[in-house]
Amino acid sequence: VFKKILYNGYEPLDIWGPLELFSSMSRYKNIKLSVISHEIGLVTSKSPPFVADPNTPPPLGLLRFGPQVLATHSFENAPQLDILVVPGGMGNRILQQQNNTAMEDFIAARYPQLRYLVSVCTGATILARAGVLEGRRATSSKAVWNSVITYGKNVTWVPDARWVVDGNIWTSSGVSAGIDMVYAFLEHYYGDDRASVREMLNIIEYAPHQDPHWDPFSIVHNVPGVDKNRSLVDCVRPAGF
Repeated sequence: VFKKILYNGYEPLDIWGPLELFSSMSRYKNIKLSVISHEIGLVTSKSPPFVADPNTPPPLGLLRFGPQVLATHSFENAPQLDILVVPGGMGNRILQQQNNTAMEDFIAARYPQLRYLVSVCTGATILARAGVLEGRRATSSKAVWNSVITYGKNVTWVPDARWVVDGNIWTSSGVSAGIDMVYAFLEHYYGDDRASVREMLNIIEYAPHQDPHWDPFSIVHNVPGVDKNRSLVDCVRPAGF
């Protein structure tokens, strides 16, 4: 059973990228989806107004429109969880400013029951605030890295990773990196049938980045502590090749 948390102002590809892979994989496997939010109903990726960081560049400003998704459950009536995916997004900052910790409280309470907890981009900061990253390694968006590393207690933030696996927690770098991570996750989860996972990915014609230890965007965004002599190319190839 695949569950995802949504909130107003989520980053679309953080959800829709992984969802494409899970959805396509359901051609081969029995996968069920639930969408969990603060309340049942439509959730938009458009961010409500908030106190903006004056240092935030214009491309990261408020969206003028956003797709809506129907939340099937609230935090209060969410069903049994197996795999929980948490996205990043500008709305995350708004909830912080409102001191709304419903997501963090839910994750902290449900984590012991999960088989896997997965975050994309700044979704990792939600995990950090929930306390589940304490003593663990994790990564997140390189575009806002200096902000990311201020979250959590005793978290080892890995500056050059495309995604990080620590126990049953998987965290990825920014936005599209979630697709790469979920491909690797599905190969892990369906380890006895990797051929179906690779066939699925090649059907949708996506060439994944397959090195979890290297994210070239750490150079693009000048993240401290990375090897700036590493290559920016040859990072992707079709699945299984």
